[in-house]
Amino acid sequence: MLDILDILRKHDEITSVDITGGSPELNPNFKFFVTTCKTFGKEIIVRTNLAIYSEPGMEDIPQFLAAHKVKMVASLPCYSEEGVDSQRGKGTYKKAIEALKTLNALGYGNSDGALEIDIMFNPAGAAIAPDQQMLEKAYRENLGKDHGIHFNRLIALSNMPIGRLGKALSEAEKEEFMNQLEEKFNPSTIPNLMCRHLISISPDGRLFDCDFWQVLTIPVMNGSTTVHSFDLDLLKKRKIVTNSLCFLCTAGAGASCSGALT
Repeated sequence: MLDILDILRKHDEITSVDITGGSPELNPNFKFFVTTCKTFGKEIIVRTNLAIYSEPGMEDIPQFLAAHKVKMVASLPCYSEEGVDSQRGKGTYKKAIEALKTLNALGYGNSDGALEIDIMFNPAGAAIAPDQQMLEKAYRENLGKDHGIHFNRLIALSNMPIGRLGKALSEAEKEEFMNQLEEKFNPSTIPNLMCRHLISISPDGRLFDCDFWQVLTIPVMNGSTTVHSFDLDLLKKRKIVTNSLCFLCTAGAGASCSGALT
């Protein structure tokens, strides 16, 4: 964290810090890191599973985030209780809804845009996420009608067939999924892919082109490989690592950690 903060202090052109987990709020230095990033004038994005705010010691985190004008990206795989609990365990949906209500009460999702909260959707299993605009409309209608919850926008991200999902799929299922993604390749998505604008940093300080490559431990090429040897000019000129998995982010309207690209 200290190395990253030193990098941020030296480079005004790095404007955003996107903090993800698991549950990044559980890190004992989370508040220190966010507060210090804000003193450097950086935009802070925190990705949360929402249910974490019901855990002991986490109750004041929403107020902390609002006070520091942190942008939220909240993972909610479905707008129904059955859909969420079937993926994440019984009771998860109610915890998430209570967290969203708390965040709304603090000003998140209001029309003035001062405090932003986006909802992140991932389909279950090896499936391509449905149309983002259509899905956003369904979430707005159902969360608004059932709970009075509002948010800024919805981000739809398909699942990468790696990690637990990759182990659960047969080779035939993986091949079929990858063929679907390749058939939906859209070249106009290339300029806005997350690997063109983001560096992913692992807990031990290694650098990767994207979060997916971090999971697969495929480091950056032709650039500094850790925060300890960070060289922004060299990283700007690096060759981005690619393979067939990249078709996930270029399918249809395209997708990244910020949602559909076009």
